[in-house]
Amino acid sequence: MVAFSENSNGHAYTLQVAQDRSSDEQVEKNFALLFMVVLAGGVLASALIAIIVTRRGLRPLREMTQCLGRIGPNHLKEHIGSAAWPRELQPLTIAFDEMLKRLDDSFTRLSQFSADLAHELRTPIANMLGEAQVALTRDRTAAEYRETIESTVAECERLSRIVDNLLFVARVDAAREPIARKRFDARAAVQKIAAFYQTVADDHHVTISCSGDGQIYADPDLFERAVGNLLDNALRFTPEHGSIQIALSKHNTDFEVAVSDNGCGIAAEHLPRVFDRFYRAESSRGSDGAGLGLALVKSIVDLHGGSATIQSEVGRGTTVRLTFPLL
Repeated sequence: MVAFSENSNGHAYTLQVAQDRSSDEQVEKNFALLFMVVLAGGVLASALIAIIVTRRGLRPLREMTQCLGRIGPNHLKEHIGSAAWPRELQPLTIAFDEMLKRLDDSFTRLSQFSADLAHELRTPIANMLGEAQVALTRDRTAAEYRETIESTVAECERLSRIVDNLLFVARVDAAREPIARKRFDARAAVQKIAAFYQTVADDHHVTISCSGDGQIYADPDLFERAVGNLLDNALRFTPEHGSIQIALSKHNTDFEVAVSDNGCGIAAEHLPRVFDRFYRAESSRGSDGAGLGLALVKSIVDLHGGSATIQSEVGRGTTVRLTFPLL
């Protein structure tokens, strides 16, 4: 209420102006109620819109999850593909496809490795079992029993070599094989290895020659094992009156060891896989071994951070080159 006082002609006048506010409280209550309704409606509408947008946005991920869920060990060759997915998910689908390809390759190699391992172990075990069973069919002389035992010992030694090589390659793959590098005379080390195999070479009328020299930075024991495997392999497939050359050469960043023979050679289609475990190009080239020699050599070179390459021509011979970093 507002009041005004005025004097006119000796008389006093008072003017009062008032407003009825009795309904203000009800208006405030109505406004508060309307505000709450609008707020609640806005929240619900926002939540509904968010759910719809989120579900729509996540639909490709659900479809991708279902697609991946259908892929099992026997369906690793299936691919998700990138063309049908939103642009934001295409890098993810490409990465998944590459991962599936690597897994498929690993499963294939593991299956082949298991089959080859079973085959390699089964052969000497079957030989030992067969010889023992034959020996027990009747009484034999001491010399015959000794021959059977010697044959069994040879098969056991073969099994032991296969297991030792497998364990070595497995330790290298797991980066658990210790390596003690040092500088040493490569020519002296190679001549020592050649002298060890000279008796076998003489029996086959094969000549072994060495050329080049220099200091190499490597683990001496592993170096001897790698070159020894190459030399053993070359002797196995070099004909009588053949020759094997071991060439040493030092380059700017690495040291190269090349072992060449003039044996039967390897067909071109086999060369990409000759460093795989248990892989043998032909039965004639692998009849005396388990197919682990070159795989072991490559593992040793990889452990040093080097590389192993092979060149071969059927009827002309094979050359395997090993490179070891200088530092």
